[in-house]
Amino acid sequence: METDMESNSTSSFKLWSELVLEEYTEKFVIKSVESPDQGFSISRLDGNIDKLNSDDPSGSPSKVSTIYGVAGTIRLLAGTYVLVITSRKEVGTYLGFPVFLVTSMKFLSCNGASRFLTSQEKRDEDYYMTLLKIVESTPGLYFSYGTDITLNLQRRCKLATGWESKPIWKQGDPRFVWNRNLLEELIENKLDGFIIPLLQGSFQTGEMKLKNSPAVIKLLSRRCTRRLGTRMWRRGANLGGDTANFIETEQLLEFEGHISSFLQVRGSIPLLWEQIVDLSYKPRLNIIHHEQTSEVVERHFNDILQRYGGCIAVDLTDKHGDEGLLSMAYAEEMQKLMQKLPKVRYVSFDFHQVCGNGNFENIRLMYDQLAEDFEKQGYFLLDPEGKVLAEQEGVVRSNCIDCLDRTNVTQSYLGQKSLNSQLQRVGAISSTECISMFSEDFEIFKTLWVDHGDEISLEYSGTHALKRDLVRYGKQTMAGIIKDGMSALSRYYLNNFHDGVRQDAIDLISGRYTVNRNGPSPSQPRGFDTLSYLPVASALLVGGLTVTSITLNQAGRQAHQYLSSVICAGLTAGVMAVIKANGRQICSRPRLCGLL
Repeated sequence: METDMESNSTSSFKLWSELVLEEYTEKFVIKSVESPDQGFSISRLDGNIDKLNSDDPSGSPSKVSTIYGVAGTIRLLAGTYVLVITSRKEVGTYLGFPVFLVTSMKFLSCNGASRFLTSQEKRDEDYYMTLLKIVESTPGLYFSYGTDITLNLQRRCKLATGWESKPIWKQGDPRFVWNRNLLEELIENKLDGFIIPLLQGSFQTGEMKLKNSPAVIKLLSRRCTRRLGTRMWRRGANLGGDTANFIETEQLLEFEGHISSFLQVRGSIPLLWEQIVDLSYKPRLNIIHHEQTSEVVERHFNDILQRYGGCIAVDLTDKHGDEGLLSMAYAEEMQKLMQKLPKVRYVSFDFHQVCGNGNFENIRLMYDQLAEDFEKQGYFLLDPEGKVLAEQEGVVRSNCIDCLDRTNVTQSYLGQKSLNSQLQRVGAISSTECISMFSEDFEIFKTLWVDHGDEISLEYSGTHALKRDLVRYGKQTMAGIIKDGMSALSRYYLNNFHDGVRQDAIDLISGRYTVNRNGPSPSQPRGFDTLSYLPVASALLVGGLTVTSITLNQAGRQAHQYLSSVICAGLTAGVMAVIKANGRQICSRPRLCGLL
């Protein structure tokens, strides 16, 4: 790495890849292993950052350790906290540059002002610290020291010459930089060689041998940070048109020097709607009627058109019940939108109705509706000399309710269709062949999409994806049904009793919530919210049922015990009714921000 990298327009900018963390009584010092004179210090008293000065006496550190990057800083009530990458795993390459997965992170405390906090502020800081612990275990964070990975191949090839010589944090798409809010102080101090943009999403790679000709296929998903959150607490769109769980997925193929890229996007239905947990297995969907609803939909699709060209919006929701009402409202808005934006097309496909009961092959009926437009959109292709042979002129935007399970099945099907065209174009297979004819290679392809779906689902819902069997086998198996059942139960537990706090952690780290001494306290009691949600509810129910069972057993031998049984059963039913009626208050709810 050269010290004048930013001015060198002929080489790529590279970050320092291995760092030394030295801990002193009054400061932390972070230095490059490769070039020890490159580094900076952070005061443990006030969090101020200073570049290293060789004239500064330091003495001997109390502890020395190796870290692999600085993900940023955040200021809370007691001071600054520095997020560092403590372990990583190389998972493959993107266009020749190694890509790493963050396997552990840690916050360093520079909170010397904690002794000046009031008792209430100390309670608030404790809550913020709980949130930072959750942030440390954030799944699916990827980065590269050698290049930006937030830009898809087609966008990269359209940038002006010399863009790779800029600092990596300046190269990328800010929509997909998970730690963008945390980088401000590092950017202000011009520590370009230490600023690592982290991408949350998925990176999968597999090697195929089609007719003994090696081909590499990769899946890289980029999760948008504009409406980041958990499954139940971030639904639909905000007034700016940003939707929950919006993800760009790039499927890359490398074969004999050719590189092709196929893009798809997914995202929540771009209306204003919510689904508040209330202990029900499937909480009611609530459409928020707003005068700007049509403008929200238009803003969302205008953004897609500007970035990707045309758009085919594929709606996979059910056409009955609450989902049906939401789908109907979406369809009505899309009919109005298509009159304004002719490059947008809406396709409604009731996935459960058409593909249910093991009829997964019926997904071809969905493809038949959009095949002509899909093939016109195409894909991006470079020849071995870097010449552009084809460009992708639009994108399919898929959604179900969560944009996880049905969406992943559909995207994998479209990815397979595009891959067939790409393999035929570069001569890897003939025009009459397709990837499914090569069993081992097809298994690799399906496994990539299964693993990709799992990772995206873990980030949004906290569990593995459902309907994994449909991607891998084209049908549901008994083992798959059991796994889906376990995942569904896990989602229920997390949604009701954990995700409120997890949403707060996301809002804090993304900058959606700003710590303010004069603002409302996140640790103030709020009715049922002060209870230990699941243990209290469970103890009341289990206790009531147990006592009822005991008295009924005794009543079998002593008739006068029947009255006690009836009373206990009535009290238990009353407790259940109270818990159900106050379900929204008992469930874990976000404390820092509202839904929109």
